[in-house]
Amino acid sequence: MDVHRVSHHSRTEYTLGNMEEKLPGKMLPCQEDRLDSGVDSIEDDLVKDLEELKMTDNREFTHEYEPWRAIVTDDGDTLLHLAIIHEAQEHVLEMIKQSHNHPFLNVQNHQRQTALHLAVITEQPQLVERLLKAGADPRLADNSGNTALHIACKKGSLASFSVITQNCHNHLTQLMSFPNYSGHNCLHLASINGYVSLVENLVALGADINAQEQCSGRTALHLAVDFQNLLLVRCLVELGADVNSSNYGGFTPYHLTYGRQNDEIRQRLYHKTPQELRPLPMSDSEESEIEDLDLSNEEFYNDIKFGN
Repeated sequence: MDVHRVSHHSRTEYTLGNMEEKLPGKMLPCQEDRLDSGVDSIEDDLVKDLEELKMTDNREFTHEYEPWRAIVTDDGDTLLHLAIIHEAQEHVLEMIKQSHNHPFLNVQNHQRQTALHLAVITEQPQLVERLLKAGADPRLADNSGNTALHIACKKGSLASFSVITQNCHNHLTQLMSFPNYSGHNCLHLASINGYVSLVENLVALGADINAQEQCSGRTALHLAVDFQNLLLVRCLVELGADVNSSNYGGFTPYHLTYGRQNDEIRQRLYHKTPQELRPLPMSDSEESEIEDLDLSNEEFYNDIKFGN
């Protein structure tokens, strides 16, 4: 079964965007990621709605309709989304408890973010675990094509990464290999952001160390060279990355060291790269010029008359 790019719930859809947190006087851990919207207009009502959510301890949970599940902001956020954003853990746990294996846990807002996405973004691994055990789907992708595992790798959230990988054995290979809308899988995101420990963990879990990102065909080693990360280059080479792998332009990781400042990276890859692969590949324009030159020479010699 594929990672879900489209929600199964027509009412709301979601993803992870780039936007600052709107809560006054408080900045959440990752300012780049969109966390909520419409909080200013419903903040007073939120407290009231969450308080009304409290029920007696002996009430049995059913999958029958509950009014609080239908509350959605203009941006598609449910009370569960908002409670996670506000880090109202008591209310989050109550909603999770009452929604075990219920579609409510997988509702996506208008940026296609699920509660699981937001729990990772806000660095609440304990909620990540509770959501997964209650039936949250780790395969749902946001507007950028990122699953919760992609976000953990992008942010370097080792705790959330560990919780997801330990609770998603059936989908782990799929989650690690799935590319987001930029063509990057989890290993690429960890490499781009320089999280060596996550790279090591991904490879140990079976991620393809030589997988190419879909934009230009770069492997994790290409990316490490691009970002001049010597520690990551060492790590990837030791883990068995193919130093001879070429991107879509025909360039190996060694070729990408040309014009770069880190001479140690260049020297390390120079000795790992076969001599015949060290020269830079010829560009299309250079090949065209050579073909034109060859053609001109042929025409020149064809015009020479020998004898009389």
